[in-house]
Amino acid sequence: MRILLINQAFVAPNEPGHTRHYEIAQFIRQRGDQMIIVASDINYQTGQRVTERIGLYSEQLIDGVRVLRAYIYPAIHRSFVWRVVSFLSFMLTSIWAALHAGPIDLVIGTTPPIFQAVSAWIVAVLRRKPFLLEVRDLWPIFAIEMGVLKNPILIKLSYWLEYFLYKRATQILVNSPAYYDYMVNKGVPPQKIKFIAYGTDIEMFNPQIDGQQVRIGLQANDKFIVTYAGAMGLANNLDIVLHAAERLRDEPSIQFVFFGDGKERSRLEHSAKERGLNNVMFAGTRPKEQMPYVLAASNACVAILRDIPMFRTTYPNKVFDYMAMGRPTILAIDGVIRQVIEEANGGIYVSPSNDLELAEAVRKLYYDPVFSKQMGENARVYVASHFDRQQKMLETWELFKLMVVL
Repeated sequence: MRILLINQAFVAPNEPGHTRHYEIAQFIRQRGDQMIIVASDINYQTGQRVTERIGLYSEQLIDGVRVLRAYIYPAIHRSFVWRVVSFLSFMLTSIWAALHAGPIDLVIGTTPPIFQAVSAWIVAVLRRKPFLLEVRDLWPIFAIEMGVLKNPILIKLSYWLEYFLYKRATQILVNSPAYYDYMVNKGVPPQKIKFIAYGTDIEMFNPQIDGQQVRIGLQANDKFIVTYAGAMGLANNLDIVLHAAERLRDEPSIQFVFFGDGKERSRLEHSAKERGLNNVMFAGTRPKEQMPYVLAASNACVAILRDIPMFRTTYPNKVFDYMAMGRPTILAIDGVIRQVIEEANGGIYVSPSNDLELAEAVRKLYYDPVFSKQMGENARVYVASHFDRQQKMLETWELFKLMVVL
């Protein structure tokens, strides 16, 4: 099989962010198939260019995976309007790059941003190939509930575009059981939707890994490190973590460390400095290949989103990585991921906007190391049994084969 994926936010192992598409490209390459990836030339998390480009696109070979880097206007971390301009620029250049990718059997579009899924549909139509729509987050409803998308006309057009893609996709792949329910309730035929969780690489995130060098680098070797790893955007509600840190000023052994980048990072960093939060550190980004060492250096990990109803439908990738690493999760997200943590007995749920509860959860894990260790061990056992990425990629590969046969 020759599978074409259009993903603006594709991440290689030496970049910060989630590398799932790189991993599945390697998985199917080992089985004699090929995934060609059309990606932007800017890292979605940092906003920095990751490669030199000549013309509208350039070609890379990353560990045997063919990647076409298409031009994108560099405005990802500016206003909503400029972000849309950026997304539209990639929509156009990605079509051009995809049409020069050579023979293909299947086209995959992933969303959000939704515009790149439109690119994939256009390419699938032009190449007369099946179209798999991968829905990683529900758009536009997330943007509407966050208050980012407010214009009634744009909202109506966005919903139209969403349903347009659902209707024209040969198959829809979702990574959360709640997304399946959402689409069925919107009238999408159940047989058209396939739920496969992303899971985590349980070999890469191994509790036996030594994170001592990271702790030394942070000058926090003797601290109880509470880690947040990932994007720092409007959705992530990280002010609540700063408020919790402020409540724990009287605990000098507890250190909050933020790894990642995003639109809100500079504001959050300035806020922490202005409030004199010496127990808060912003450690910058790390490529995915270094994240196991970052989590190994951590005593507990935080996952948090804004308290809006639709965020209860998400399966955040970072939680599965935390679990695989055998670290207890302090989870400030309600819904389906809360069910996972509670079934695993692998962490502590706190109300998404309650900094007092978050602070008390940190204090509980700090003062009860036996309890903390047991929760981490529970999490590891559960995620290895239910969310092993190798098994999930095998299921995804089987879906690809079925679609190509069809």
